[in-house]
Amino acid sequence: MTAATLDIDVISDVVCPWCYLGKRRLARALDLMPEVVVMVRWRPFQLDPTIPPEGIDRDDYLTRKFGSLEAVADIHQRLTDQGREEGIDYRFERITRSPNTVDAHRLVRWAAPEGLQDLVVERLFAAYFTHGRDIGESDVLVAIAGESGLDEGEVAARLASDEDRGEVVGEVEDAFRMGVTGVPCFIIEHRYAVMGAHPPEMLAEAIAQAAAALPAPGA
Repeated sequence: MTAATLDIDVISDVVCPWCYLGKRRLARALDLMPEVVVMVRWRPFQLDPTIPPEGIDRDDYLTRKFGSLEAVADIHQRLTDQGREEGIDYRFERITRSPNTVDAHRLVRWAAPEGLQDLVVERLFAAYFTHGRDIGESDVLVAIAGESGLDEGEVAARLASDEDRGEVVGEVEDAFRMGVTGVPCFIIEHRYAVMGAHPPEMLAEAIAQAAAALPAPGA
């Protein structure tokens, strides 16, 4: 008898460091409960939809948002320490641009039918937070697509068009309307919401509770 599949929608932004942390912690949570069959889908969010398509200087953005670079230093250090525990090598000093992430989210969307969403999301996070690559640039996104097993030429052509741009923006707006004000936000089985990069054990508990409420296969 096949076990029922539990759906988890992860609303996140690929320039959100807490979302990278949340992704790794979700993976660890799922490792704690191999008996649960899970389908994870990545949904778009924008921390700042006002960033122009060409992006803005990272230092200018942080100064505008936090008042000064010094004001965000403690946050970056805390993230660096917590990230190390999850195998993440945060290198905030390498980031020079704050990009608009609509195109990155389009790439994530296109990876889904190929079963490559998780890999593309991971590579986008690593490209930005470890290597300081500008994931708002089409050339960077095409390279990440190729590294992940997608067809570079096809992705380049799609990025040059407006394909799915409206759909991505619409999903972001839907998240705001649902009351999502911070990410990551894990929507478990379309009913239970867990906001924040919580420890794996807490995520596992929430997933277990949702799994227990699933109808028995064949019911």
